[in-house]
Amino acid sequence: MTARHWLFRVGFFLTGMALPIAAAQSPPNCPLPALERFVRHRVIPGETLAAIAQRYNLIPATLMGLNPTLRQGRVTPGQDIWIPPYNGIRVAVSPGQTWQAIARAFQVRPDTLFEVNGCQPNPQVVFVPGVNWSPNQSPAQPLVPPATALPRRFPAYPLAVTAPLLMGYGWQLFPRTGEVAFHSGWDLAAPLGAAVQAVDRGVVAFAGSQGVYGQLVVVNHPGGLQTRYAQLDHLAVKTGQQVQAGDRLGTVGTTGTPSLVEPHLHFEVRHASTLGWVAADPQPYLGSRRD
Repeated sequence: MTARHWLFRVGFFLTGMALPIAAAQSPPNCPLPALERFVRHRVIPGETLAAIAQRYNLIPATLMGLNPTLRQGRVTPGQDIWIPPYNGIRVAVSPGQTWQAIARAFQVRPDTLFEVNGCQPNPQVVFVPGVNWSPNQSPAQPLVPPATALPRRFPAYPLAVTAPLLMGYGWQLFPRTGEVAFHSGWDLAAPLGAAVQAVDRGVVAFAGSQGVYGQLVVVNHPGGLQTRYAQLDHLAVKTGQQVQAGDRLGTVGTTGTPSLVEPHLHFEVRHASTLGWVAADPQPYLGSRRD
């Protein structure tokens, strides 16, 4: 672990189910936890706490909460300060505490917490983004607004016809492993070789092989939205290509690590935020266009 990493290797996996934190399972291909992306800043003469916070696009309260020596509001030349990737607080997890309880306490989105903290089970400390530190550690408004404030309906559907939903978004039982884990999109039943199409106009941000996603197409859409079409067989587009709603992106396959035995398309919706591309429930974007 380098000086750019925090003192703990921890993660956070939040669900609407009343499961103890220790019961959570980690899906693959998660981002590096926020607590491992801290950097160390050494104070130089003439710097102030406010100036350092502004340099990293943070508020002073964030630095005060993560660095107890700063809580008088002063910095000293030569002092080392830990800098997080975005505003938030570090919270110790009580034994047996549920994800529900933490979500309610800090009024944060479960899917945001899940991805920000690297999807790791059994954490002792977690990073809660978008909450302002105070001496009383009182919760604040979430950094990312609820998904209900964001959606707009896509003009097209990812398959030629509406399809049964085999596995939804959120905490699900994965039949192949028998474990409960977070599922970041929808698995839509479709025969192998079925055409996969763009749900809206946009630019292909990625087209190729990507770990558990297998053959993957990522499309960035106007308005800070992104869609992902995973575990494909044939790819019909290239990175940088402009696409329109209904354009063919590829065909359904079984590449990568599918969560189900049945042939299906793994489809995700994500929105841009200061935390990166955050997964969202596809339902508000596709509406009731599924069986």
